[in-house]
Amino acid sequence: MLGWWRSRSNAARFDLYVRVTFYVSFLVLPPLLITAMAEEVGTTAIVLISAATLIHTVLSVRLGHLGIEHHLGNTAFPRRLLVIFLAYTCAVLAVAELAYPHPTPGKPDGPADGIAVMFLVLTITTLSALLRPRPLALAAVAGGLFVILTAEPTRGLFTTVMLLILAFGFRTTLWMVGLVWELDRSREVRANLAVAEERLRFARDLHDVVGRNLSVVALKADLAAQLARRGRSEAIDEMLEVRRIAHDSLDELRAVVSGYRTADLSVELAGARSLLASAGIDCRVIGEASSTGEPAGALGWAVREGVTNVLRHSEASTCTITLRGNILTMSNDGASLTDFRFGSGLTGLRERVSALGGSVSAFAEPPNRFVLTVELP
Repeated sequence: MLGWWRSRSNAARFDLYVRVTFYVSFLVLPPLLITAMAEEVGTTAIVLISAATLIHTVLSVRLGHLGIEHHLGNTAFPRRLLVIFLAYTCAVLAVAELAYPHPTPGKPDGPADGIAVMFLVLTITTLSALLRPRPLALAAVAGGLFVILTAEPTRGLFTTVMLLILAFGFRTTLWMVGLVWELDRSREVRANLAVAEERLRFARDLHDVVGRNLSVVALKADLAAQLARRGRSEAIDEMLEVRRIAHDSLDELRAVVSGYRTADLSVELAGARSLLASAGIDCRVIGEASSTGEPAGALGWAVREGVTNVLRHSEASTCTITLRGNILTMSNDGASLTDFRFGSGLTGLRERVSALGGSVSAFAEPPNRFVLTVELP
């Protein structure tokens, strides 16, 4: 159970919390009011009221679920079910007023008033997931007017205020659910854009370095072919020039690739801060980049690989990078403890560090943290 909860994103957790809040409202209030009315009505009436409340609760839960899904853009508006729900609610309230038109002797209200409050509260809670603020407010006022017409004006005013507050609270919470999901999608988009930008930068460098030389090779080769058809000796010189340009291009290509394979620790730390911040992750760096030479390059590569893992394999909100000499530790939250394994990236990092006499350890730490440690001699 804990593993399932920890595997969910923060947006999914908040969404689940809001849904449970809706559903608990439907399950808690009816038993309390029905128990309070048990002494005022007979057993048959309690059974009928309970059955009517159960049907209303089922409709409320279904409509509440569809309303949240519609608000998030996942389903169509349940118009037909809403009409059935409102018609059923009005019918129950009308039958309750006809069955119990007068207050209970010795009390200021009667069973019809308790039924009205219960059904109106459940109805406004359900409509909070379906209607926009203005029609929702009108529905709350209509419920208060019904109480004013069937009971006392003071109680009707109090009911109206209560229903408006209830509608505002649930509607605001639903708005927050949509906002949280939007932020979650924005964070994922930012991370994907950062990766795409890095790919474009690499492609641009390849085009700038290799593209011009390849165009020259194509022109020289075409010229050599034309000279060869004419039996001109200059074709040999042109082909030798093609070979020279090809070798130069290969050297430049190796320089570009080696530049990407060689990671500067200071540059990678600055890049990690920027990239994680763009993905909505708070990154702290403790210590300074004091390593030089190959150890610094290996630690820079470790930072690059660690940041990639944070973006791809976690729902992190914080990441801490600690440097102590030639020891690098990266720790982030939002990790899944049930799906951890050494992938190709960590395996390649381990091989690179092992070649320098160092070691790599990566492990999941309860409740939801992932820790990567690289130690070089």
